[in-house]
Amino acid sequence: MPPRYSIPTPLEYFTALVQSDEQFPLLEACASLAQDEYPELDVQQVLGDMDQLQARLQRRLAADAPPLHRLRMLNQFFYRELGFGGNVNNYYDPDNSYLNAVLRTRMGIPISLAVLWMELAQGLHLQVRGINFPGHFLVKVNLPKGQVVIDPFVGQSLSREELVERLAPYKQQQQAEHGEDFDVPLGLYLQSAKPRDILARMLRNLKEIHRSQSDAQRLLAVQNRLVVLLPEAWSEYRDRGLTHADLGNTDEAVLDLEKYLVCADEARDTAVIADRVSALRRARH
Repeated sequence: MPPRYSIPTPLEYFTALVQSDEQFPLLEACASLAQDEYPELDVQQVLGDMDQLQARLQRRLAADAPPLHRLRMLNQFFYRELGFGGNVNNYYDPDNSYLNAVLRTRMGIPISLAVLWMELAQGLHLQVRGINFPGHFLVKVNLPKGQVVIDPFVGQSLSREELVERLAPYKQQQQAEHGEDFDVPLGLYLQSAKPRDILARMLRNLKEIHRSQSDAQRLLAVQNRLVVLLPEAWSEYRDRGLTHADLGNTDEAVLDLEKYLVCADEARDTAVIADRVSALRRARH
């Protein structure tokens, strides 16, 4: 008899992708998020579609084209010719985070557009990185004469003054919470984001969408991925445990919440969570 092969579940596939930070497959891992919503999705097809766009773009550029020319050609191709841009009319549509849908509709949110844009930029040998800027994901490009910061929602470069202006509301909020002495220089907000952190931000965007829509089943699927991606982010176990409790999965809820209590013993809400665990245990008997 020929050997029987089992097809990995979407979560198993995702788990295999994010095991190591070495050669982290950001595009593939981000594309795989859509499998929760589109079970028949072929992630390799998404990667193939990006390869085709890459080939179209590269045919237009001389091998010795300077970096600034490559950047301008990329933005012309991505934003003007292909028509990628922000989905301003339906910003909180989950499809804005699914790369297969973004490739189809040409609409997304800053971080999903950035992942696609960065993939093309890296294919042109541009030095690009994502930036986990508060409230709005950005990208930066290192050029011979300096660094350019770009808003991937619209493809425009941002001046230092514009960045400071965008940061102002966040800084005011932080100063209100931590005191007037809280002041972090702009440069710290422009540090390169690790691929794992970019993927976590995409998942947390989806988490917030499903939470706000009270869609516990979709929320749980996202939380399963977050726990796999960030195995020591104890608050993710707490949040998943509370979702399990809402869904009536008492055993799973107790496991997650107890793990949170053991590992995050200095958290402010441990007394509240301990009470919830006690209530769940009583309900079980």
